[in-house]
Amino acid sequence: MHTSTFPTVHRVEGKSLPVNAYLVETERDIVAVDSLLTVSDSRALRARVESLGKPLRAVLVTHAHPDHYGGLTALVDGDDVPIIASVGVDRVIRRDDEAKEAILRPMFGDEWARSRTFPTHTVHDTEAVSFGGVTFRIIDLGPGESPHDSIWVLEGDEPRPFVGDLIYNHMHAYLADGYYEEWLANLVRVKEIFTSDTVVYPGHGEPASMELLDWQASYIRTFLDAVRSTLAVSGPAGTSDDAATGQVTARMKEYLHGEGLLFLMQLSVAPVRARLAASTAGGGGDRAER
Repeated sequence: MHTSTFPTVHRVEGKSLPVNAYLVETERDIVAVDSLLTVSDSRALRARVESLGKPLRAVLVTHAHPDHYGGLTALVDGDDVPIIASVGVDRVIRRDDEAKEAILRPMFGDEWARSRTFPTHTVHDTEAVSFGGVTFRIIDLGPGESPHDSIWVLEGDEPRPFVGDLIYNHMHAYLADGYYEEWLANLVRVKEIFTSDTVVYPGHGEPASMELLDWQASYIRTFLDAVRSTLAVSGPAGTSDDAATGQVTARMKEYLHGEGLLFLMQLSVAPVRARLAASTAGGGGDRAER
């Protein structure tokens, strides 16, 4: 007797940046989780959809960073399909897109989409959406790796959580948004929701076991300790950000023997250093969602 293998999850990794989008193939449709950063990568993602011979039914967006929403225009390619995100993720994408344009246009030129597509529908924490006989439920995390994160869970006997950038599978991470305390709390929260044998689908790297959450927490703490050490020696006025970045880079390359997304960690040193310095001086830092 034939046993259906659906839903089937296809991981598609960008070539310009090692970032994941996922295609969940049902018996009749395709549901995408996130897009990719560049136009050409997201066109390749669209081509992968078409190679499966089924229509794109919906796109779910995990969080507010441009490597996960920037290619939505090329992915949907004019199709009238719902693009769904939490209320907070949608708000931050719309709020910050102009700033992302100013940063990414000089870096990527026309590979950063001239016309970006935003979510068309929003949901609140624990709401579910169903397509092609499968159901996804959202866990709204709030600030964490980005100013607003969420997880889309493909429900079933063995739930499959698409966790966005809650974890990077043994790659360097972006901490410049400054919500490292919330990020650590989210890792604890998610670990309590799922069983230890759950497979998680990250925004960067291969799907992995729940043990990866502990690794990610250790990475964040190691980074914070490394940045604090640049303040402890001479104070913020005594060490330049460039020198501090060099020191932190050396420490993090000892922790993680690899350079995948190293530049994201390096971009994080100066803003995190400034926040920690302000906190040490009694300023506390701005904890509002930016």
